[in-house]
Amino acid sequence: MGGARQAGPIRSVGLCLKPDASAAAEVARRIDKWLAERGVHVILDAEAGRWLHREGFARSFVAARADLLVALGGDGTLLSVAREAGTRPVPILGVNLGTLGFLAEVTPDELQGALEAALAGEHRLVRRMRFEVRVEREGAVICEALALNDAVITRSGSRMLDIETRTDGSAMATYRGDGLIVATPTGSTAYSLSAGGPILLPGLDAFVITPICPHTLTQRPVVLPGTSRVEMRVFPREAEAQLDVDGRESARLRRGDRVLVAGSEHPASFVVSPARSRFDVLRTKLRWGLD
Repeated sequence: MGGARQAGPIRSVGLCLKPDASAAAEVARRIDKWLAERGVHVILDAEAGRWLHREGFARSFVAARADLLVALGGDGTLLSVAREAGTRPVPILGVNLGTLGFLAEVTPDELQGALEAALAGEHRLVRRMRFEVRVEREGAVICEALALNDAVITRSGSRMLDIETRTDGSAMATYRGDGLIVATPTGSTAYSLSAGGPILLPGLDAFVITPICPHTLTQRPVVLPGTSRVEMRVFPREAEAQLDVDGRESARLRRGDRVLVAGSEHPASFVVSPARSRFDVLRTKLRWGLD
């Protein structure tokens, strides 16, 4: 899942904006004009359409038709766009309008250069693994989702949660505490990092299981191969628990529910900034060597 060149010409670009962000609208106006002058068809999401006074469409519509998606906002906007793209392998270029993001690593000043490279077929992509997440209750599937960041099980009350965990059919551990995070390399710098998990580079075919405030301090994060299949059975000590996928899809879990997580055959493709390496991003965001 390392760097690769995009196959095929880019004839259409989808512009997706962070809601109520005037800075995103200003960048969108400039890029919309620049692309139109080069004969590129621009498809606007509803928010972009509102600011540019043209017809806008649902992001799922834009993602199904554009050859390249440009997400103007930040990491949250990019995650939302990736979710709407679903299993379609459309490349996504994330533009961060604030401080440098872990995912949206292109700045507005770098955007035109990144688009020039993309139109010339000279941009590079990183394919980031995703999870397929499924919840089963008494043999029936009650929830399915595709995760770019993580699948998080947490307690819904004040009492601890027991999560029996198996990997590839073998018993792994029963985690007792506030919950459990299963994160992709992309999600390793999100909630998992805050809970003490390791940083995984985005090209890795692996994921990490990170306990949240474990009752037993010897229960530490574990990195598994990307081919692993994780099964978690949930035993809340109160009525229910909670599953959140990428912080955008959720399900209430009852005692005995099974949460299954496995690598997806549909990775997400992101345009890599030509101006910096992954370690440049980490040094900037985490202030390595600056404190």
